[in-house]
Amino acid sequence: MAVLEKFKIVTTYNEVYDITKMVKETVAKSGVKEGICIVHNMHSTAGLAVFSPWDPDGFADLDDEIRRLVPTRIDFKHQHDTPQDAAGHIKSALLGVTLNFIVHEGALLIGGSQGLYFLEFDGPRNREFYVKVIADER
Repeated sequence: MAVLEKFKIVTTYNEVYDITKMVKETVAKSGVKEGICIVHNMHSTAGLAVFSPWDPDGFADLDDEIRRLVPTRIDFKHQHDTPQDAAGHIKSALLGVTLNFIVHEGALLIGGSQGLYFLEFDGPRNREFYVKVIADER
């Protein structure tokens, strides 16, 4: 058994969106007791991350470090779109577009200090991401 759910969000440049509740609810509604959950972002200028939700300033630190590692600049070799877009592609590739989790006893197995986040590196955009829950067939 597998369940696939599509979510749509409207983003703004450089924002972080908490998708934890949506993913947890999808797992609960799926009826899967043991299996895996895959969260997948279909975009090349946005990423997914597991991060602590407890201190909102943590997101500022994450953003500062991402910008430090990949600043928006005009000397990127690929210039199909804006420098912001070029930087977004690199940020997305570094953070990744897919997260995998264990489903145990009908719930998403994540730590108490872990949240799931969609990070916009370009935008504003109409975005979508998918959550697939797959039952262990044993």
